[in-house]
Amino acid sequence: MATDKCMLIRGRFATKLTDVMEAINASIDFDQQMAMQDIDGSLAHSEMLSDQGIITKEDHQLIASGLSNIRQEISEGKFKFSRSLEDIHMNVESRLHDLIGMVAGRLHTARSRNDQVATDFRLWVRDAHDRADELLGELLHTLLDRAEEHANTVMPGFTHMQSAQPITFGHHLMAYVEMFGRDLSRVRDSRRRMNESPLGAAALAGTSFMIDRDKTARALRFDRPMRNSLDSVSDRDFAVEYLSFASLSMVHLSRLSEEIVLWMSPLFDFIKLSDEWTTGSSIMPQKRNPDAAELIRGKVGRVNGSLAGLLTMMKGLPLAFSKDMQEDKEQTFDAASTLEICLQAMIGMVSDMQPVKERMRTAAGLGHATATDLADWLTRFIGIPFREAHHITGRLVREADHRGVSLEEIPLDAMQAVDGRITADVYIVLGVDNSVNSRVSFGGTAPANVLKQVAGWRNRL
Repeated sequence: MATDKCMLIRGRFATKLTDVMEAINASIDFDQQMAMQDIDGSLAHSEMLSDQGIITKEDHQLIASGLSNIRQEISEGKFKFSRSLEDIHMNVESRLHDLIGMVAGRLHTARSRNDQVATDFRLWVRDAHDRADELLGELLHTLLDRAEEHANTVMPGFTHMQSAQPITFGHHLMAYVEMFGRDLSRVRDSRRRMNESPLGAAALAGTSFMIDRDKTARALRFDRPMRNSLDSVSDRDFAVEYLSFASLSMVHLSRLSEEIVLWMSPLFDFIKLSDEWTTGSSIMPQKRNPDAAELIRGKVGRVNGSLAGLLTMMKGLPLAFSKDMQEDKEQTFDAASTLEICLQAMIGMVSDMQPVKERMRTAAGLGHATATDLADWLTRFIGIPFREAHHITGRLVREADHRGVSLEEIPLDAMQAVDGRITADVYIVLGVDNSVNSRVSFGGTAPANVLKQVAGWRNRL
């Protein structure tokens, strides 16, 4: 019976679909995720048709009641999806026909599956924007809490993965606040741009019925209807923008994951993660593996692949709708679920991780990490040009290596043997605490700066 109903849209065709054609054509296996959006769009459309006198109020009430029953059946897991009905739209319409009879056919007045799917998908992607917004906000607050807690926790900063200058753990985490803050601005910007309604564009040219597209746009919480009927059914920029944001956000998650993996290594031993976010080895009982971080790092490829897939699918399509566009959903759904679980996992790991403070502090002083502070001191207090100060500092680094000590442990007379202008005041800037406390320029690592940035971000959020 379901197949017979599906044949209503194949009136000019003499035969049914082959099994292979049915399999490649059907999208219900994945687009059933848009069931609630499909029902919301149909309710808004039916109410508008009634208000415009295109269908009777009685028919609208029957349609609304039937759609409400279908929503409940889907919510309770009682709805039976049929591949022979191709997609979510025909599955819902077929079930509506079961419930209210021929009146169900009036629902499709002044509407095409083209603007229907464009509306459903846009609503779904808008919801995905909102979920990402909420999760990013939670991650940002978590990072801010940890940054404030560790504004004074000294650690090494790296360039080329070589120890460079001492920084604070709070300052390091605030770098990720900036990254994920940009992601939050991108998702909000994308949401504003996409919040226009394609419903009422019909197949591609609009409709001769006197519909009210502003009314359906308001009912579905869109800002306005889309201005061009061709663009309404052709546009998938909103999905591309979502995947673009998601890809970049996943890259940021991956960079932090990579650092967590490094920090957990016994060679670093900068942080500890509890058993909640690590796993053991099947053969080596001493190991604790940062699998959650590694999985986030690995899942970036899925999201980046989804973006590449959608861009590639869209790049050769003429206006207006082509069946190729059915391929927009599966990868967007997968990317959204991937991004959301990775954001949740990162929130958990950031909340859970405990810095090994003494190990961080010791590592911060390795490799003569305060050499730049020494060169800066020579320039600021002795008046030596920085290039000459850089040369003098290099000679002092060699002296420290020769003695097997740190820069702050070189005796004053040995320093003065390199350059007689050096005074005992030089020791004020040597040492990791002195170094981080001196970095007071805007955006610098000084603990006071970190706390100020935390407060500023809390106000912004």
